[in-house]
Parts: sequence; structure tokens; C-alpha cells
Amino acid sequence: MSTQSTSVAFLIGTIVIVSLMKPDCVAITKDESGFKLCVTLRRGMKDLSHQNLTSVPSNLPNETQFLDLSYNSIRRLNGAPFSPLSQLCFLKVTHCGLQEISPTVFSHTPALKVLNISYNQLPVVPDISLRWLKILDLSNNLYNSYRLPASFQGLINLDVLSLGSTAALSVNYYDFNPLTKISLHHLMLGAGIHWQKYDSGALAKLKSLQSVSIFASFCGDIGMFENVLVDLNVTRATSLRFITLFPDNCSETVNLFKNLRTMPFVKNLTIENTLTNSSFMEVFLKNVWLSYIYDLSFVNITYNEDTPDGFQFRTINHTINLSSITFNGVNHYQYRYPTINMSVKAASNLTYLKFSGTGMNILPCNLLSALPSLETLDLSDNLLTDSGFWWFHCSYTSVFPKLKRLSLSKNRFISLSFISGKTHQMKTLESLDLSFNSISLDRDCSWPAQLTELSLGNNNLGNRVFNFLSVHFERIDLSKTGITAITHEDVSWFPKLTHLDLSSNSIQVMPADLSAPALLSLYIDHNAITTISREVLVGLPRLQTLKAGSNPFVCSCDSYWFITVLNKSLLLDWPLDYTCSTPPSLAGLQLSEYKTSELSCEMWLQATVAVPVLIITCAALGLVFYKCDGVWYTKMLWVWIRVKRRGKKRSNMLKKVSFDYHAFISYSHQDADWVDSQLVPSLEAAGCSLCVHERDFVPGEWIIDNIINCVESSYKTLFILSKHFVQSEWCNYELFFAQHRAISVQQDSLAFILLEPIPTDSLPKKFLRLRGLLRQQTYLEWPKDECKQQFFWTSLKSMLHMADKSVVLKDVALAIADTVPLLTDHV
Repeated sequence: MSTQSTSVAFLIGTIVIVSLMKPDCVAITKDESGFKLCVTLRRGMKDLSHQNLTSVPSNLPNETQFLDLSYNSIRRLNGAPFSPLSQLCFLKVTHCGLQEISPTVFSHTPALKVLNISYNQLPVVPDISLRWLKILDLSNNLYNSYRLPASFQGLINLDVLSLGSTAALSVNYYDFNPLTKISLHHLMLGAGIHWQKYDSGALAKLKSLQSVSIFASFCGDIGMFENVLVDLNVTRATSLRFITLFPDNCSETVNLFKNLRTMPFVKNLTIENTLTNSSFMEVFLKNVWLSYIYDLSFVNITYNEDTPDGFQFRTINHTINLSSITFNGVNHYQYRYPTINMSVKAASNLTYLKFSGTGMNILPCNLLSALPSLETLDLSDNLLTDSGFWWFHCSYTSVFPKLKRLSLSKNRFISLSFISGKTHQMKTLESLDLSFNSISLDRDCSWPAQLTELSLGNNNLGNRVFNFLSVHFERIDLSKTGITAITHEDVSWFPKLTHLDLSSNSIQVMPADLSAPALLSLYIDHNAITTISREVLVGLPRLQTLKAGSNPFVCSCDSYWFITVLNKSLLLDWPLDYTCSTPPSLAGLQLSEYKTSELSCEMWLQATVAVPVLIITCAALGLVFYKCDGVWYTKMLWVWIRVKRRGKKRSNMLKKVSFDYHAFISYSHQDADWVDSQLVPSLEAAGCSLCVHERDFVPGEWIIDNIINCVESSYKTLFILSKHFVQSEWCNYELFFAQHRAISVQQDSLAFILLEPIPTDSLPKKFLRLRGLLRQQTYLEWPKDECKQQFFWTSLKSMLHMADKSVVLKDVALAIADTVPLLTDHV
């Protein structure tokens, strides 16, 4: 072990025993980044995986963009089901036992950009010629050679290629010739087996490679592995990834990576899913330290100490380029913590360090101050607690002197107030990630002013969380923290806030008065928001990014402006994640496909259109009304309605009153022809009792007395108005007495029939009262049209028959009763 002045023994990952056996090699997770590259409409997605299909359905929608047929029993792909799928962009057929692909399949899918037919039983690499194809995954099939067909020369846009077969035991020189003129940037090669042969120069032909993943074992074949490295150096690839480099039964300790020292283009190196021991690590890291690599990653490795003193790494007198180390998933055999003795100088240039998934429960004391250049420390997915990270046994003079970003995600931290107090020790800390813990809001928090970014996502905190944050925060992540409501006061407390993540909460309404002048990014997806008003964005003048998808939007006029007016370049997840929730008839419809008009949603526009339409409609109806004598019919209808309404009232008023006649007819003798031939016969035929002066005046009495008696003994006085009427002296008397009776005894006892139009200026002064009566009283006009006369008689008879016949004829019956004794005596 080195002396105390030059080295420090620290436990890299005070690690609990996670596993005593190396886990099975897991399949490489495919990054289906092509999904967003292809899919723009939800109705264009067709997921038919796990459906027990034996063939591709023939009734697929023409607009299908994404088709997943994985986990079925489809042995062959035929061209017929794909013939209507001209828009198909993403095809996934994995784990189907696929053995054959018809050459006509891809002739029907010219727009295909992503093709994943991995994990099948294809005996040969299929002929594929798709101009726009960008991602092709042929890994984990059964072809016995990596030789690509000549048709691959047509894949001029191919960017990512995955090849792998457990039956392909060698890589030959001419295998990749069709790709020599293709700008292929990412290649994954192998299926995890040991290669028997690799021809030098096979990979060197791919001049445009940027990243290469080799999924093969090289245990005992150092020469073959060195040839691979030489060819990869020719390609000038900057990122190398070796998966399952050593199987479980391999005890390789030779200097396998010595060629790294002569590969100036390689900057990133990843060792994944492999067995390592302390002997190999000492040799391997020495090569890395002497290479041009600045980013080194170990992913899901199993570590075993095969030396008694563990890992020993002495000081190297060489310029060190390495600045980033990642341990993501570490398992080990022994029942004790692994020990790594490493010089301070060897790690002095590290700016990024990640220990994730290692089971760490205590942070080694010397780690706090041994890395003077460290800017980012990621200790996510471990077992750290408040006291495990700030271990009370540790004594130190400085704590991470240059640390800017600290991730403690997926651990067991609890007290937010305790953590906030401890962050004051980190004088340069700017970002802190406490997501996926068990944080509680116990007491008031005190945060350092330089800390501007905090992530508390996936902690159950509730609406009170804003009261425990700092006014200096510029970036806040509160996703999935149990927030149900947000107010103007919550946001206005942070004047410097530029990024706010409120995803996956239960927020129902975004307040209209929300004000955050500095906010650049807002995430409110996966909430319960039904609509976003225009006023919300008014208070966010600098907003550049908005993520609001996966909310139960209401497709109505409330969302009209959001669909039609809002600049969609603000939305990260438009249009795929924006669908209608209500009304039920539109549930599942994408907002981008919801059609509504500005006229149906804008009130001012509706009023602008409705007023002229209403005026035109009224004018048209008025014209029709006038042309069809609507005025006359309306008057008649109004008379009939008034008669009906007053019927009951009139009967009650006249219960104790008796009349000899239904009506006294007042007319000019020059209108006698119409009265005698039309009026009297029609009314008397209907059972009305009429008083006509030529017939019913008592001879010998004064005319005035006859007029008064007839008016008083009649239910109504019916005036036949004409030009002759207004010129008659006696008609004037009759009108005078009838009006006096209407005022003193019986209201509405006057009725008028306008036999012909009477100009207003033709009325004598003595008939001025008639003009006033006609303004107040309802009158009937005698129509010249025979079709209207029937309606006229109906209205007139209805008006006169309001008087009970028994009341009208009571005096007549009494007179008859009085004459009966006289008749008897005479007999």
C-alpha cells in the first residue's frame, strides 16, 4: 500500500452483498428512438403483440404508421397484408419464430424508417432495399454468416445497424462490403458467443462509424481482439462498447487492452455484462490511464477479488485524460467489502463520478475530500441514508471543493431540513437530485444561495412543498409529488425560476393569474387538467417549452384557442400525447384532429354574423307576413284570444244581469242592404237575438227613448262603421249613449265592424271620440275576400255568444209566463 501522503485507501462503494453469482446476461435494451421519428397520430399506431397470431392480418388501416407484431407465431411475412400500408414507418416483428420474408413485403412500405426483426429464426440475412430506412435490427437470429446481401447498397440513409446470430461464428473480410459507401454511424455486432475467426480489415471498411458495440467473447483470443481494435481505430470511431467480453468461466488476466494507448480517436469506453477481477482491473485501468479515453463506464459487471490485497493501483507518471468514471450496477462474490487502494493523483482529474446500483450504504470518509476536481457525483440507486452520506464518524476539513451537481436519487433519505442544512458545507453546489426517496417536510429548510436546482420528484410531499424551497431556485422538479393544486402565490415566490416540472401530479386547473416572468420551461403533463386558458400563457411571456400531454382534455370551445392559435413549436409532445377525454363521443381523438370553427366558439363573431342574419330573416318574414295579409289575420286572432280570455270573467260579471238581445245594431240607413242581407241573417241563423231599429223600435215613442232602451237591453252594441255612419246624426246619438253605458255599467259592451276604411281626416269633429275608441277597442274589419269572411263570422259569433242564452232570454220567458193566465181566462 502506498504511503499516506501519496495515496488514500478508500472503499469504493461500501457495498452490501448484492449477489453471490453472476446474473444471466440480459438482452441489450433497444433504444426505439425511431418511435417519435415515425409516429404522428395515435390512430396510426397498431399494437398486435401477444395476440396469438399466425399471420399478419389483412385488414390493417391504410393510415398505419406503427405496427407491432411481436410475441406471436408468425413464420412468414407475405406482401399482401402490407400492400395498403404505404404510410408504415415503424415495423416491429420480434419473438415470432420468423423464418422467411417475402421479397415483395418491403416494396409496399416505401416510407419504412425503422425495422426491428430481432429475436427470430431467420436463416439468412434478408434482402432489404429501403431508401429511407434509418434503423435496422437483425440481431439474435439464426443466420450462419454476417455477409450482407448486395441490396444493402440501397440503404443510403441507414444510421443504426444491429447484427447478431448464435450460428455466425466468424466475421469475414467481405461481409460488410455493401456498406462501404453508406454513412453508417452506429453498429452493434455479435450475439454473445465466442468468435472462431475474425478477418483483419472487415470492420475497417466502415469509415463513417462513430460508435461500435461488440457483443462477443474473446477469452483466450487476445490476437483476435487486438485485430478488432486495430480495425476500429481505422474507422475513427469515438465510442466503443464491449458486451460479455469474458464469460463466467474465463480467468483472463493478460493485457487485452494495450492497443488502447495507440487509439487517439476513442473517447468513450464501456464494459458491460462481464466478469472482472482485481488482476484484470489493475492491468485494464493502467491502459485506460495511459490512453486518450476521458469517459469510462462499467455497466452490470461482476467483480471478484483474486488478489489478497484487493485492487492496488500505484501512481502513474503520465498525463491523465480520464475525467469521467461510471459504475452502474456492480455485483461481487466475496462476503466482505471490496477494497481499492488508489493514489490521489490518479483520480485528481476526475470531474464526473457515478456509483449507481452498487448497494452503497455509507459514503467513505476520504471520498469527501480526495477528489479535488470533482464537479458531478452520482450516487443514485443505492442504500444511502441521511446519516450514511454525512457519516458522523468522518472528520474532514473540506467537502467536495468543486462539486456542482450531486445526485442522491433512489436512496433512503428522509429529512429535507437536515439535508438543506448540510448542503451549506458544499460551497459550490448548484444542483441537487433527491428524487425517488422518502423525503418528509419536517421543519423549515435553509438552503445555500448558490444552490439553484433541486429535484424532489417521486416523493410524497403535497401542496406544502413550495413553502420549503428557496427563492434562489431556478430549476425545480416536483414531478409525482402529490400536488393537487397550484396557485399564483406558489410560483411568484421564485422570481428567478426558469424551469418547473409538475408532471404526474393531480393538478386540475392552471390558474389564470399565474405569473412567472423568467420561466422558460413548464412541464404539466400527466395531470388532471382539462383545459389550458389563454390567460395562463399571458403570465409566462418568456416560455419556450411546454409539455402538457397525457391530460384529460375537453374537446370544446374551451380548447379552441389551444388547438388553433397556440404556437405548437412550444409543445415537446405535440400531437401524439394530446387526446380528447370528453365528451364521450370524442374520447381518444387526438386534439390535432378535433375540428371546430371559429364561428362556433367566438361570441363576438357569432354576434357579428347573427345580427345581420336576424335582420334579414325578420325582414323576409315581415314581407311574407304582409303579402299574406298577416296583419288582418293577427287582428282577428287577437279578437278571438281576448274573447276567450274574458269569457269566464264576463260570465261572472253578468250572472245577475239579463238582456233581451245579444246585440243592438247601430248603422246608417245607407248601409241597410249589407245589414239586412249579410249581418242579420248570418247572426240570427247562429241563434243570436238582434235588435234592429227598423224592426224593433216601439212605435210612438221618441227615437231617443228607443235608442236608450235598445242599448240598455242588449248585451253589446254593434256599430257598423262606414263613411255613411260618420255622417249620420242618429248614429252619433247611438254611439254617445252606448259609450256612456260602457263607462257606467258594462265595460267592453261596444263592438265595431269596419265596413270600409275611413280616412282619419274625414271624421267630423263630433266623431273625434270615435277615433279614441278605435285606438282602445278591438274592431273587426269586413274582408272583401270570401276566404276570409268565414273567419270573420266565426270571430263575431264567438264574441256575441259569450252572453249566456238563458240570461239573454230571461225577460222573454217571464213575459210569456205573464200572458199564460190571460190566455186561460180568455178560454
